[in-house]
Order: sequence, then C-alpha cells, then structure tokens
Amino acid sequence: MKDNIANQLLDSSLISKDQLDLALHEQTQSGGSLGYNLVKTGAISDKAFSEFLSQLYQVPAVDLDEHEAEDHSIELIPAEVATKFQVVPVKREGRLLTVAMANPDNIFAIDDIKFITGLEVQPVVATENAIKRAIDRFYDSADSLAEVMRDMEEDFEIVEDIDEDLGLAEAQSEDAPVVKLVNSLISDAVNKNASDIHIEPFERTLRVRFRIDGRLHVMMSPPYKMKGAVTSRLKIMAELDIAEKRIPQDGRIKIRIGSKKIDLRVSSLPTIFGEKIVMRILDKSNLEIDLTKLGFQPSALEKFLKAIESPYGMVLVTGPTGSGKTTTLYSALTRINLPEHNITTAEDPVEYNIDGINQVNVHEEIGLTFASSLKAFLRQDPNIVMVGEIRDLETASIAVKAALTGHLVLSTLHTNDAASTINRMIDMGVEPFLVASSTNIILAQRLIRKLCTKCKKETEIHPEALRELGIPNEDPFTVYEAVGCPGCSNTGYSGRLGLYEVMPISEEIRDMILNRSSSTEIRDQAIKAGMITLRSDGIEKLRIGTTSLEEVLRETTNK
Repeated sequence: MKDNIANQLLDSSLISKDQLDLALHEQTQSGGSLGYNLVKTGAISDKAFSEFLSQLYQVPAVDLDEHEAEDHSIELIPAEVATKFQVVPVKREGRLLTVAMANPDNIFAIDDIKFITGLEVQPVVATENAIKRAIDRFYDSADSLAEVMRDMEEDFEIVEDIDEDLGLAEAQSEDAPVVKLVNSLISDAVNKNASDIHIEPFERTLRVRFRIDGRLHVMMSPPYKMKGAVTSRLKIMAELDIAEKRIPQDGRIKIRIGSKKIDLRVSSLPTIFGEKIVMRILDKSNLEIDLTKLGFQPSALEKFLKAIESPYGMVLVTGPTGSGKTTTLYSALTRINLPEHNITTAEDPVEYNIDGINQVNVHEEIGLTFASSLKAFLRQDPNIVMVGEIRDLETASIAVKAALTGHLVLSTLHTNDAASTINRMIDMGVEPFLVASSTNIILAQRLIRKLCTKCKKETEIHPEALRELGIPNEDPFTVYEAVGCPGCSNTGYSGRLGLYEVMPISEEIRDMILNRSSSTEIRDQAIKAGMITLRSDGIEKLRIGTTSLEEVLRETTNK
C-alpha cells in the first residue's frame, strides 16, 4: 500500500522524488505512516493529501479542522478505539455512523466499530495528521485527566504527613491512579508539542502548566492531596533521592510514547509549599537541524555558512535563555559533521545525541567544567570544538587560543545583540587584539511564534505602530493578526521560527575592536556593511505574513 501511494503521488507530480526520500528517512527515524511523514516534512499539504486519498479510495474527504464534534457521536467510539484505529466519528444519522479514517480500506477497524456501536459504518477519508489533531480535540485530554482524578478522589487517600513517611510516599507513588495521572500528563504534553511541564505546589492548590511555543498555559489543577505522591513518583522515575526535600536535584527520565523515544530532563526545587518539578521535554523527532528551515534570510544564511565552514576561528551565538541557541549550534554541527572532522562538544547538559559527534556532559561539582573540558579536548586532536557557554575568563581565553591555533570553535554567550558581544568578551578580560583576530562571526537570535496559516486574518496597522517599527508611512503592506481555531488550540499561533542578526567580523570592525569602539559604533558599521538587524528581520517576516506585529515588537528593540 505504501509503495502504491508513493508511486501514485509521484506519477501525479504531487511530490518529488527528493521529497519522498526525505519523508521515508523521517519515517525510519520517527515512525508513523508514509502519509503522516509526507505532511510533517512539508512535501504536501493536509488538504492536497486528503483530496488525493479521496480519489485513491473513492470516498469523500472531510476537513476535520473545520468540523465541530457531535457529543452523541463522539460517545459512541471510546477514546482508546479511536486512537488504536486512527478514526474519528463525524456524524450519526439514524443507524448510519459516518467515520473519518486515514485508511478506509481497513475492514478490521470497520468491523470492530460496527460491533462496538451496533450501527452501520460509512467511511470518509482524512489525513492521519488531521485525525490525530481531531482525537486530541474531541477526546479532550483534560476530560480523561479529570476522570483519572475523580477515581483518585474516591479510591485514593493520602495522609497529611506523607512527606514525613518515606515508605508511605514511595508506596503511594507506585499506586495505579498516580502512575496513570503522571503518564497522562507526560503523554498529553508530548502530543501538544510542549517543551516543558511545570508542576507547582501553592498553599492550597497544585498547578500544572505546559510551555507551548514559548508561552506557559495552565492545563489543570490535580487534587492538592496528590502533591506528595505525584512528586515522589516523578523523583523515583528520575532516580532522584525522594527522602531529600531540602536541596534542588536534577535527573533524567527516558520513556517511549508510541514510536517516539522521549528524554525528560527533570529538576526539583524546594519551595515554601513543597517541591516544584519542572520537566524539559527533549524529543529528537521535533529537533529541526536543517539550517535552511530555521528562518534565516538568504544573505544572512550565506554569511553564517561561510563562517562555520572555515577551518578555524570562533563562531559565537548569543541571545537570552530559550532563544534557540542550542538548536542553531546543533544545526551547524550537523551541517559540518563529516567523517574527516573530529568534533567534540562540552554541554551542560547534553540535550540531544548526534551520531558522529563526541559529546561531554559538564559536571562542575566534580571539577569537569567548560574550561577543563576544553583543555582536554585540545589534547584529543580536534578539528571542531563546541563549548556550551562561555561563562568566565578562563573558558574565554582557552576558546580564543584554540580558535587562533587552527581549530573551529563554536560557543554561546548571553548578550542582547551581536555588537555588544564584543565588549562582553573584553569586559571578561580577553584582550581586544585576541577578540579581533579570533572571531569569525557573531550571530544574535530570538524566537517568535508563527501565525496559524488556517485562521490568521488581515488587519490594519496603526500609523503609530509603523513609526515604532521604523517603517515610513508611504511604504504600506498587508499585516496579519492571530485569531485562533481548533487547529492551533485557539492560540492563533502554531510553531516558532528564528529572528537572526548575523555580523561577520570584517577588517573595518577588527580595527574598531582594536580601538575599543563602542557597541553602537560597531553596530552602525555592521549595518552600513549590510547586516540585517533583529528588528529588520522581524519586519521582513511581518511583510510576508509569517508572524504578527505583537510578536515582532515583543522580541525586538528599535535600534
């Protein structure tokens, strides 16, 4: 069937051979059907693929994103059956139940649904991606979690002094309702493409929030008496000391959800009302390591590629926490990860494993710091070295010397823009002539949310906002705003992309560094030489309708 679909898509010129190969590679890496991966990789749109399936199976197609669930229909098929067969009930008319399916030829699924419902089944077709989104909406995870919690209220009791009784805490953390709640939380977060899960105890409430596309959303409030059991369950899963509640702890959980292998980085923090747990979700299938898809403008990407393909020198990526610096560095390393290169990284911690690259986890408490790791790397005959972050003079000095002695060094700093990175290095104690001669390029970046393509709408831009952006009144263009629809969980946004400010260190800028010019002067010279600022990059993405005015103003300053 897969070969038949692939051949017919190629014959009808709906996809190219390269697009098919990319989807097949993604299927090998992450699992799922061929159709799911074709849509996921952007080879074909949801709508075009559903129309193709309609012709292939000779049944009507349905747009589930525009379809509102009928409660009496949804109740006919249990959530576990809908998930198992990837089906969604669309409507019921008398004894006829219309069901959306990714594969209407699946007679086993149709027979099972007939048996469960006692109705005749009429299949219509939808893409697997649309069905997954519909199952997530119609069988709302919040409802299933509420059901789990109701079971807990009735069947599960925790004594008030659970934190004083280690044996009881450990036993209760293994009890089925607690396990079910924790597993549901994690799988729900993964399905919603959340990057972090926050479980926060307050005086009388327990709050769960997910970070989706950079914003925190309150998801639920489990019963307060579950606080100790939930915390203990997560600490046991992360192999932390559940008896120790006075100091922060860090651990990892490795799980499999469907065909996905997920790493969770777990951090516990003692607060006045109990331990707060934050889990960072590391899903390699969601890691975008193709530099061309991160949001670079062509001229900026060309400069960055030239810098990372140099045999030596330093490439610095700057920006605040959560601005995508790690993704950019991983993408750059993947680009230059060749058999003839010896690549070693020092990270705190290693977030994703990359084949062919030697990755070291920094442990400052035992003396394995960025500086000591970098010293050891230079005795390992490296071509390329990546240091997670330059935090002090010792690390900066070793990185600069490595860049000057024939190694390509990639690292990050926390600065607001590209130009101020130079003075940050000098303030650390690195001599200006070393900064000038070792640095190839500095890249500053931010992340902005992308407008949902299904529901964004045109809007008027106020003249005052134009002035704030630095756009002349005589240069109008169409601006879009967020609306919200089922496809984007009513946020108006779906996914994120980067804003990039790429500053190559030219001869003029080298002279300015030696003369200790200010960040403003260096920035002006870089703009004069063609540098696209963060604000300019944001305006360009606003022009093409990728993002909203609010996002650009929030993440950039008018300099």
